[in-house]
Amino acid sequence: ILTDSEFEALVLEASLIKQNQPKYNILLKDDKGYSYIKITNEPYRKISAVLQKDDENAQYIGPFTSSYSVKQSVDEANKIFRLPQCNKSFPRDIRKGRPCLNFHINRCMGVCTGKISKAEYGEALKDAIDFLNGDISKIIKDLKNQMNTCAENLDFENASKYRDRIRAIENMQSKQKVVSETNESKDVFAVATTDENICIAVLRFEKGKLSDSEHFFFDSDKTVENIRCNFIIQYYGMNRTVPNKVLVDEVFDDMDLLEQHLTNVRGKKCNITVPQKGEGLKLVNMCLENAYEKLAQKKGKQSGTFKTLEELKFLLALPKTPEYIESYDISHTGGEDNVAGMVVFKNGRPLKRAYRTFNIKSFAGQDDYGSMREVISRRFNEYLKIKDENAQEGFGKLPDLILLDGGKGQVSVVREVLNEMGIDVPLFGMVKDSKHKTRAITGDGGEIAINSTRSVFTLVSEIQEEVHRFTVGKVMSAKRSTMKHSSLEKIDGIGPSKAKKLLDGFGTMSALKSASVEEIKALKGISETDAQKVFEYFRRKEKK
Repeated sequence: ILTDSEFEALVLEASLIKQNQPKYNILLKDDKGYSYIKITNEPYRKISAVLQKDDENAQYIGPFTSSYSVKQSVDEANKIFRLPQCNKSFPRDIRKGRPCLNFHINRCMGVCTGKISKAEYGEALKDAIDFLNGDISKIIKDLKNQMNTCAENLDFENASKYRDRIRAIENMQSKQKVVSETNESKDVFAVATTDENICIAVLRFEKGKLSDSEHFFFDSDKTVENIRCNFIIQYYGMNRTVPNKVLVDEVFDDMDLLEQHLTNVRGKKCNITVPQKGEGLKLVNMCLENAYEKLAQKKGKQSGTFKTLEELKFLLALPKTPEYIESYDISHTGGEDNVAGMVVFKNGRPLKRAYRTFNIKSFAGQDDYGSMREVISRRFNEYLKIKDENAQEGFGKLPDLILLDGGKGQVSVVREVLNEMGIDVPLFGMVKDSKHKTRAITGDGGEIAINSTRSVFTLVSEIQEEVHRFTVGKVMSAKRSTMKHSSLEKIDGIGPSKAKKLLDGFGTMSALKSASVEEIKALKGISETDAQKVFEYFRRKEKK
């Protein structure tokens, strides 16, 4: 079962061990894995931190994973709202003794004095419960003001105490989801889809604790709406207990009729809801994460990347998941050494063996649009020659998406080429800002913002940086090679062909410089005269 944090995994482990009592698990078997806030049921109710639900008549808030944070927060609530923390029972002990020290130092309202009405006490208690339930913005603001006042007065000891209290209150709000805040039983359903498969995940909560996780696969030839309704009917038709609440990720047809059907099966009311906030929404999102995880495992992919590609598909309105992406960039040095680079990302990861470079041949000088037109024409002419529907990579495979390192101009040029060739592939450009960082994606129309979807933004940025790095690297490599060749070509009788043979034979200029005449002439195509001239050329340079 996929959880969002180590805390949730620990709580889930504790919950399952307590339910199943496995023979060899000796840890996490008592209720000390959780902490609760207890509110007693008496005329003057009290708040305390406990480790077990030991009173059926009391009200509990929780569970929480940090007992320290719960104790700190309860203590803070009692102090802020001046609630009694003694062992006296009210109204029995009112006016039956002197008030304790807490009253005299203004940490208790002094119910025992008889000067506090039951209504006044009840209002203070309600504010404390609201505070513990999460309505803490005003309280935190007051604590921060007190902390800042102490710091300005150089009273750092008290300032640190207020700081610790603020942290304890904020930590208490980090609740987990694998143990529900309520004690009811519920089932959670979520549907994840791809081009080929649908996965329905189910999380089952018994008495507030996550007890089971199931998942089911279907082919995607059926509509998601029909699958939700039909699946839930079949799921509870297999002698499964119908809970009092069913949570689903989306509204579907005949939802009211299904609710009535489950109510009849259960014999009591069963509610089907699509939560929009709070704990219910968190549980649905957790269930959906598990559904995507199972789909990713089925396809042998990492779940995070798998979900990112699905989000990219939705953002760009693509006909299918972009599992195979090609990206292109143009680079040159002052109009020379024009090179186009193509990188491939398969399942969200670089497929380096499929990278290709194209030396621009149709013209000289600088023309990015012309270069892009040539490289796309050459790449898809190869596809038309060798296209293979079963190809996993290479020029015989049609990409699911093309991303250009450029804006609307490059997209228009490539779109024209693809239309002329009858190639139908989704095409977009990757736009950079003034600092050469990825800003948006552009098509034939306006720009599509991607920074709101963090995972998609990261993937597109990685693709843009990779295609730029690869292309520029090839240009620099070509430039260095040209410079080496031109240096050797200064030798009488050594042209481009022999210069290349010399470099290929020795690997580096340094190795060639230290070679003897015999070693040089041993290369195929290099005569003794050529070897002598090369040897003497480097010796003359050393003397200079």
